[in-house]
Amino acid sequence: MRRVLVVDDDLVNRKLARAILERSGWTVEECEDGASALASFDRAPVDTVLLDIGLPDMDGRDVCRELRKRRHGALRIVAYTASVQPEEMATLRDSGFDEVLQKPVSVAVQAAIGMA
Repeated sequence: MRRVLVVDDDLVNRKLARAILERSGWTVEECEDGASALASFDRAPVDTVLLDIGLPDMDGRDVCRELRKRRHGALRIVAYTASVQPEEMATLRDSGFDEVLQKPVSVAVQAAIGMA
């Protein structure tokens, strides 16, 4: 079964992503900050991470880099943020993200995490 970790400090955003992804057959884990995301990943690695950039304890870019260090094999990491300027999209990809989505999350998340 495919597993995705949704990391966002906003409960509504996490629940919306969960609803969309579970309907598509994903097993969803949720975390509200970077530290809990890293701990969750260490306990039970996932195939994909949907990662907010503006977390309360860590920058999403730092979390992304740390996840890349901890994973030996394929891992898709999708940034999602409320404000994405064209120039920022390139810097996010340079930070290790595979894809960038703009909030609020929608069915576009399916394509971004590799479902379409």
